[in-house]
Amino acid sequence: MGLGLLPFFHVAGMVCVLHSSLYAGATLVLLRRFDPALLLQMIQDYRIEGVSLVPPILIALTKFLRVEALDLSSLKLINSGAAPLGAKTQRACEERFGVPVTQAYGMTETAGLTHGKMEPRGDIKHGSVGPCGPNTLCKVVDPASGVELGPNEQGELWMRGPQIMKGYLNNPEATAQAIDVEGWYHTGDIGYADRDGYFYISDRVKEMIKYKGYQVAPAELEAILITHPAIAEAAVLASPDEQAGEVPMAFVVARTPLSAQEVIEFVAARVAPYKKVRRVEFIDELPKSPAGKLLRRVLRERELQRMSADQPS
Repeated sequence: MGLGLLPFFHVAGMVCVLHSSLYAGATLVLLRRFDPALLLQMIQDYRIEGVSLVPPILIALTKFLRVEALDLSSLKLINSGAAPLGAKTQRACEERFGVPVTQAYGMTETAGLTHGKMEPRGDIKHGSVGPCGPNTLCKVVDPASGVELGPNEQGELWMRGPQIMKGYLNNPEATAQAIDVEGWYHTGDIGYADRDGYFYISDRVKEMIKYKGYQVAPAELEAILITHPAIAEAAVLASPDEQAGEVPMAFVVARTPLSAQEVIEFVAARVAPYKKVRRVEFIDELPKSPAGKLLRRVLRERELQRMSADQPS
């Protein structure tokens, strides 16, 4: 028995949830949109065994106060995808629900999953999206030079296999930029592989913050921020800065009263100096898609509007 929350117009919902359930002959209980109380109630009432979710929803469920009041003993596995899930958050979710939490990785351009440890057997490497799936080749490449990197060296993920798209419809220029002459698809995602062949995703190339020439991954800072007991949710993105080029800015949803300086100091104590959050804005809620995925473009537009308003007329 599974739960269908991810929208079926998205490759994750269509292939990884709907089609896989139909193929297995499994019952799928549908939930139109995310509501923490309703989702957990459905797991209890329908004896759901497995759910596929996105990190913002996992974070919300982990901090939901009514978890202990429900019978969730049927649950055997939680899988996360669509964005990086920090190792600490992954462990916290496992402790809260008492089941393995795995991560998977894939894209619309790859027709669904390319990496993942979908069975909770053996040790789970927290923070990892797992090894490559069948018939899938993956390598980590320096995006500037195109040189293939070794274990634990961070670069862009390139993939090749029969599931890779043929190209973008009526857009040969975009296709040529994404797929090279050898058939490698350039994902635009930054990460690395360990010596066991398990992959770790840091962030999107386009999301990386360039602070004085240093690369800062928003996902790393977000994973730290949500460990603060007073922070319900957080998102980090690049904020233009005259001296540094860009600085990390945090949008924070607070559970209890909290100051911007407290947020800045909390992160600064846990990262290298160049990774520190420099600006903080408190908001009532983070903008999300119906599936619960963070809409960063809405936050970017908000920041641009703020900067325009601050400019002298």
